[in-house]
Amino acid sequence: MLMSLGLFAFSNDDLSYAQLQRRTSWRHPTNDRVGARAAGQYAGPGDDIVTMSGLLAPGVIGRAGALDDLRELADQGEAWPLVDGAGYVYGVFVITDLDETQRAIFADGVPRVSDFTLSLKRMDDSVAQDAA
Repeated sequence: MLMSLGLFAFSNDDLSYAQLQRRTSWRHPTNDRVGARAAGQYAGPGDDIVTMSGLLAPGVIGRAGALDDLRELADQGEAWPLVDGAGYVYGVFVITDLDETQRAIFADGVPRVSDFTLSLKRMDDSVAQDAA
């Protein structure tokens, strides 16, 4: 297992990703001052965004219904723990976007290959605990 989001496991058998990008920000709001630079203050952590991209080629890499399973998970609107294969817990995340590009289409319209990009956003751990 490469990573899991809730009960969905990213693996070579189901759905693997080739690249993981993580963007973490911190909030520093400012107030304008006359005759001086704006005054800033650290206000805490900001967004934590994880983007995973890869390719699905059923019969070679991954399972045909894996992207639909992620859509169903996203439809629930819940935050899920994101844990990598080494046991590192990133926090609880919601699925915000799933982009899919189908290519190498068979005569019946089924794609041989689908490129995907999955975007996850970290939610406050206390919000996730309240939902449980």
